[in-house]
Amino acid sequence: MDSLSQIALGAAVSVAVFNKPIRNKQMKVWHAAAAGAVFGTLPDLDVLISHGDPISDMTMHRTESHSLFYLSLVSPLFAWLLVKLSGRPQLFKQSVLAVVLVLLTHALLDTMTIYGTQLALPFSDYPFGVGSIFIIDPLYTLPLLLGLLLAFWSKTHWNTAGLALSSAYLLFGVVAQQLAYAEVKQQLAYSGQQVDQLLVTATPFNTLLWRAVVVNDDQYLEGYYSLLDGSTQMQWRSFPRDTALIKQWQDNPAVARLAWFSHGFYQLEQKEDQLLLTDLRMGMAPFYSFSFVVATNEQPQAPVQLEFPRDNTASFDWLYQRVLAKTQIPLSDLVK
Repeated sequence: MDSLSQIALGAAVSVAVFNKPIRNKQMKVWHAAAAGAVFGTLPDLDVLISHGDPISDMTMHRTESHSLFYLSLVSPLFAWLLVKLSGRPQLFKQSVLAVVLVLLTHALLDTMTIYGTQLALPFSDYPFGVGSIFIIDPLYTLPLLLGLLLAFWSKTHWNTAGLALSSAYLLFGVVAQQLAYAEVKQQLAYSGQQVDQLLVTATPFNTLLWRAVVVNDDQYLEGYYSLLDGSTQMQWRSFPRDTALIKQWQDNPAVARLAWFSHGFYQLEQKEDQLLLTDLRMGMAPFYSFSFVVATNEQPQAPVQLEFPRDNTASFDWLYQRVLAKTQIPLSDLVK
């Protein structure tokens, strides 16, 4: 998730754990919230580490710093540091619980996005990504922030309420994703479409509209299903995949790594003299969050990430209309 969401979650979890010391005047709300915000930010500081190229940087984010094993291992040390700095040695047990919960919920929340979080290191480097919530979703973050703000000026039960509402929203996203997945599969079966791999993931800022991607050998399909669509038939758009090109470059380290990280949801295409490698999981055609030039004039090169298009007015307008089922036209038909 985005940094603000992780800060808010860390602060809210910390305030909840220190609820009794807060009520007993052993700690102020803002002290607990500040500690949670700091530890809620720590795992994402791995973005400051350069791994030599943008694909390595992308796929090495959310690795050891998001491992449940390593985070549990370092939590007592961070808790000791916290009580030393705060001068509250009597709160060491609560501090250990607070730190471990803040760090673990950070990693688990990231796992709910589609990006890829290597939770099981050092035992497995599998990049987990549920895709039931977009990386930025105000409906998740706002209850946390509101609960914290009310806890500063009133009682800490408001913080508990904020945590409960945000958690309920996460649960709704999981249920909504399963409903969308079932509908997409049914529509694909009804239309007789070949399906080698299917991905259904949340679209930006909401859990009502779901993006479906089907990857086959020679093409991939993109479609959208809103929970407000009812029985409306989904509109699919197909995009060619050059199987010969993929076979030619599949052993290239950059291509192989992104193919692994994306679980096969990637595109490789020749555009003029450049070979473009794209992660199909994140973004909406024709705008993708992660696209890279990996060869020029058929010569491999260090990957260069393409800049994400900044003029997205049409995308936001379309997203609003499509969430509310006011249009069935795919974004790729409106923006070329």
